[in-house]
Amino acid sequence: MLVYLIRRLGQAMLTLFVMAVLVFIGIYAVGNPIDVLISPDADQAEIAAATARLGLDRPLWEQFLTFLGNAVQGDLGRSFVHNMPALDLILDRLPATFELAVFAMLLAVFLGVPLGMWAGLHPEKLSGRAIMTGSIFGFSLPNFWQGMMLIMIFAVILGWLPSGGRGETVELLGFRVSFLTLDGLSHMILPALNLALFKTSLVIRLTRAGTREVALMDYVKFARAKGVSPRRIVLVHMLKNILIPVVTVLGLEFGSVIAFAVVTETVFAWPGMGKLLIDSIVLLDRPVVVAYLMLTVFIFILINLVVDVAYSALDPRVRLADRQG
Repeated sequence: MLVYLIRRLGQAMLTLFVMAVLVFIGIYAVGNPIDVLISPDADQAEIAAATARLGLDRPLWEQFLTFLGNAVQGDLGRSFVHNMPALDLILDRLPATFELAVFAMLLAVFLGVPLGMWAGLHPEKLSGRAIMTGSIFGFSLPNFWQGMMLIMIFAVILGWLPSGGRGETVELLGFRVSFLTLDGLSHMILPALNLALFKTSLVIRLTRAGTREVALMDYVKFARAKGVSPRRIVLVHMLKNILIPVVTVLGLEFGSVIAFAVVTETVFAWPGMGKLLIDSIVLLDRPVVVAYLMLTVFIFILINLVVDVAYSALDPRVRLADRQG
């Protein structure tokens, strides 16, 4: 396992470096922030002074080397607009996005796995077909439209839940969180549900396919022949093998939920990283955009590593292949 982890960490470092090159060149080679940040009436001396102050007068390769050297020390640049470290600005918004993503993924798992297993165990029943039909809507409906419909139904018509904002927050381990208060939890339900609908449909289909496949395995037939209760067969013998592909896919999807919750955060006025990213793109605040993308890459790599370790824990064949390698 140690060799496996070292190899994965080496691959992660190489991926981070390649993405740093691509992200930096892709962002810094487009547009001129000076056109947005200073007055149109500024003269050439003021423009030159602002350009030098932001370090934009140097060649692109020199800017990248400076960025790389600072990044190794944990400094991803200073925001042109807010005049504060870009990473601090993003990390200040990260807890809001992170708790929303976690809540959404928990909803997807706790709804998707039981529904998918039921649809896999009872494919010919009306309930099984209804579940699969419902999953099609989860894949097909636009995320922003879902959000507006949820607001209209549960906030406007029924008045059960608030339409936006984060609600009351409390401090936990130095971060502000909303899931520990009733008001904050009520504000989280609709945006989390909006994020979870697509992932729930994905989990349902993965779980159903896994259930149909595992149900035909010899060890399941043998357990039935021995007289093992159907409940034990499902929860003990089948569930662990069904979860292997689900864990793998959900690990990657969790990263995408964190990185691309922009639409949901905008519709529900959730104060996470998504709104900050949109504002930074509009204002050409390059350090914030680069820091956001690099943090997103790091999150994806970290989640991939955790998923690989979890996969090897769930599937003994992976551990055996690693020892042989």
